[in-house]
Amino acid sequence: MADAFWSGKRSRKIVKRIIVEGELALQTPAHFGSGDADDLVDMPLLVDAYEGKPLLTGASVAGALRSYLRQWEKGYGQKAAEEDVSVRLFGGRKGDDGGEQSSLIVEDAVGESPGTVIRHGVRIEGNSRTAADNALFDTQFWQAGTTFPLRFELLIRAEDDETKLKSALATALTGLENGLITLGARKHRGQGEVKVSGWRVKTFDLTDSDQLLDWLQNGNVPLSVPARDSIGKALGDVALIERRAKEFSIQAEFGLNGSLLIRSGEGRDDAGPDMVHLHARRVGKTEPQPVISGTSLAGALRARAQKIANTLDTQSKANELINGMFGGTYKDREGNDKLKASRVWVKESVVENGRADLVQNRVSIDRFTGGARETALFNEQPVFGLPQTKIVLEIRLLSPKSREIGLLLLLLKDLWTGDLPLGGESSVGRGRLAGRWAKLTHQNGSEATWEIKANGERLHLPANYQELQAFVDELNDYLQKEEAA
Repeated sequence: MADAFWSGKRSRKIVKRIIVEGELALQTPAHFGSGDADDLVDMPLLVDAYEGKPLLTGASVAGALRSYLRQWEKGYGQKAAEEDVSVRLFGGRKGDDGGEQSSLIVEDAVGESPGTVIRHGVRIEGNSRTAADNALFDTQFWQAGTTFPLRFELLIRAEDDETKLKSALATALTGLENGLITLGARKHRGQGEVKVSGWRVKTFDLTDSDQLLDWLQNGNVPLSVPARDSIGKALGDVALIERRAKEFSIQAEFGLNGSLLIRSGEGRDDAGPDMVHLHARRVGKTEPQPVISGTSLAGALRARAQKIANTLDTQSKANELINGMFGGTYKDREGNDKLKASRVWVKESVVENGRADLVQNRVSIDRFTGGARETALFNEQPVFGLPQTKIVLEIRLLSPKSREIGLLLLLLKDLWTGDLPLGGESSVGRGRLAGRWAKLTHQNGSEATWEIKANGERLHLPANYQELQAFVDELNDYLQKEEAA
């Protein structure tokens, strides 16, 4: 046995080790959970056992990178094959007991945070649009601005294609660099948005005795090499892998008509109003900013999408369409209920240049007497819209079908015209937006774009607007036409 080991038959024959470091900063609140509950919140955060600082495990980062690289190379929902670069970089596929070890080592990261925030959530019944019984929960988040020092080690074996592995690594890490990879819980709903900068790379050639000794002595020491903003350049100007993932995205700017109130669950201080619009810290801002949470936006979109689909549906396809886009349950081959993730991703948006320092006093009226109810006086602090108020919403649909794009276009129309309000108290006029500009992008092998602009009372449509109408027609045909026998 010893002879077989020392003869190299069990050796990976590693000839190079490439160390990569970068600084990760949260752009929105993120929840990296411990899986337990405590007396204060239902979903507490995972912290370092020694110092109590934020902990981001290497397994979480590696899983996100692997999933992103597989989707980039194969498309959403496609399984990786043995020859794919995601398998070559991250090792054997799930269920492959004889698969290769990962060529990439991802270390745990202990970070620094300006603090935590607790957000209250509730599950909404799809039919009644009211809160479900016993479905209120609290989640703890690290605030935006929390930083983590990332460290990776790429192992190059004698038989490996070094250029291909470096291209795969650069493609995966570019997702962290440009914000396309989100981490933690509720990452499809705007939480866990990150940005990585300050890439540092150093290569140790283990076939060179001096570099081998350097790695043995300093391999675990933070790198002291110049930082680069692009991981592709830091790794030696390697080319990224060709993108095969399909996607439809909407980036739209709105104004705010009236006011907006997404309840934060508590005032900003003990003596504050009863209800205050949700605020969150943002990188580069000294004060918390009023935001539209991704859960509120996604909930409103799903409810209206269900309503549109039910109105058009004559073939009982509405629920299948909505669950396929926004996630839900489905039956597997054995008849068991399985959860399906949402393919609709939304971002948490800041309400820029709004007025959030005014308090509105209100009172509940008894419908029978017409007078004020006793002990029913309350005050609210929403965010009020001004002419310069700006809200930018971003929505992505992964692996889209034409009919699903058509449904998103109808949702954009309802947001644009103010027919689809966001937040609470829509019955008293809150939460109505006014569309100003939108850019639609369809990645389907090639890229197609459309721009829509509001010009006073008129709407400026692109010359190829009939292509957008074709998506809506596809939705109508799918829900109303009978399938051929």
